[in-house]
Amino acid sequence: MKNLITKIIALSLLGMALFGGNAMAQQEAPDVLVKRISQEIIDLAKNDKEIQAGNQKRVYDMVESKILPYIDFPRMTSLAAGKSWKEATPDQQKQLTNEFRTLLVFTYSGAISQIKDQRVEFKPLRAAPDDTEVEVRSQVIQTRGEPIQLNYRLEKLASGWKIFDINVLGAWLVETYKGSFSAEITKSGIDGLIKTLAEKNKKLAAAGAGKPAGK
Repeated sequence: MKNLITKIIALSLLGMALFGGNAMAQQEAPDVLVKRISQEIIDLAKNDKEIQAGNQKRVYDMVESKILPYIDFPRMTSLAAGKSWKEATPDQQKQLTNEFRTLLVFTYSGAISQIKDQRVEFKPLRAAPDDTEVEVRSQVIQTRGEPIQLNYRLEKLASGWKIFDINVLGAWLVETYKGSFSAEITKSGIDGLIKTLAEKNKKLAAAGAGKPAGK
């Protein structure tokens, strides 16, 4: 189940990211954007032989160039860190954001090559035209098994819509990490959490024979 959730999160992030630029992102409604691009990335994942073969460098490069510019990692990290975020220094906030970002890149990259025969169905968007935060609701249809709930929280910034949380099977990503972050902070502080994430990222980099670019 963990691998399946990881795969769906990866699909959702890719589906939100590959579009023609910020100008288009600002013009399109968030649900229209996700729907259009989800199909594009599913096709890409299915047809790219290197991705299907598990070429991690190609996947890392795709994630770095196509996904990261459209995710609000500082907000995502601050929500996961909870009240401890305000107590951290600017340098600690930056380090924590970078390590969390890297952890998610490894997580998503490891799942992209598993995309095979899924398709996504979207539910009507419940939002006013002037809303700056919305939830896009969808479900992933598989050839086997029940549909999988997949929702996104997005915010509209000057640069366009950005993801700051994802819900898979009723569990929000930020809340999932919030518990483990809180436990580590209680045990050894913000610096301890940063160290723990850095060590985990090093192990993931070694296992994948590489690391995300820009790290």
